[in-house]
Amino acid sequence: MAVFRRVFGLMVFSVLMIEVANAACSNGTCKILDECSSDADCGAGLYCFSCLAKSRCVRSTATDQFKLVNNSLPFNKYVFLTTHNSFAIEGEPSHTGVPRITFNNQEDNNGVRALMLDTYDFEGDVWLCHSFKGQCHDYTAFEPATDTLREIEAFLSANPSEIVTVILEDYVQAPSGLTKVFTDAGLMKYWLPVSKMPQNGADWPLVSDMVANNQRLLVFTSVRSKEQSEGIAYQWNYMVENQYGDDGMKAGDCFNRAESSPLNDTTKSLVLVNYFRSVPVKPLACVQNSGNLIDMLQTCHAASANRWANFVAVDYYKRSMGGGTFQAVDTCNGELLCGCNNVHSCVAP
Repeated sequence: MAVFRRVFGLMVFSVLMIEVANAACSNGTCKILDECSSDADCGAGLYCFSCLAKSRCVRSTATDQFKLVNNSLPFNKYVFLTTHNSFAIEGEPSHTGVPRITFNNQEDNNGVRALMLDTYDFEGDVWLCHSFKGQCHDYTAFEPATDTLREIEAFLSANPSEIVTVILEDYVQAPSGLTKVFTDAGLMKYWLPVSKMPQNGADWPLVSDMVANNQRLLVFTSVRSKEQSEGIAYQWNYMVENQYGDDGMKAGDCFNRAESSPLNDTTKSLVLVNYFRSVPVKPLACVQNSGNLIDMLQTCHAASANRWANFVAVDYYKRSMGGGTFQAVDTCNGELLCGCNNVHSCVAP
């Protein structure tokens, strides 16, 4: 009985010490995974988020790998956080006057450098939209594409060393419809032309050269003919991509989506890894964007001829149980840049 009392006492003491440690963390002193009650408790680059009932400090910002290491390598030697259905932002007001009846995929795109957009003909213009039976409707439309593209132009103008990639699931049939909206948004001056894009798996231009030449916008379309007719790169000539949705989230299994060549096709020098549900469920995103995502990136690395993803595409990118999508991208950048499992380890001591 005395032994039991001593063991029980030690257990109570341990719990109290943990609670004291947690209680001592506040006013910006809390580190990643520390329990918190508000964003103000968490240190720089963190915010207070509740996942699986406990509120903890988790990462809220991406690492700028170019400032941390350098930008002197080819574009395909870096990894970029990518938002799936970047336009489907929670709280976006209706632009059609009709309440929207469709799902959201994101809360914002702050710190993201690659955007996946779905483009449709709608109301005599090009819109960003979810579809119903293959068509954009007033109750599934988000906004005219030009609105988002102008935001990209403003970002590139204000940040002359940044590069943005736009990946279009393209349903626009209007002749030169995409060219028009990119021109109207003022983005053509940043365009990386198809003539500068490598064939047969060769390296891409150096990021430093892309910046120096102001060719800082990469645009890919899912429509083959537009590479010839509008000078927009046909995605599958340059990139492999794994299966999206629920079928692409099975642990230990990574395979190409139907439109892509096999993941181990090294004649395509970019790799995109999708990791998001077929129907987004925000409360589950904190789990899927954490350890499960890093596990899938490792699985896809093996399936892609030992190549790390260049684009990591997710829903609700800021939601996690700790490092989340930011840590996943840091892992891939670390592996690419110095063979380490964290890009911060690439910095000389």
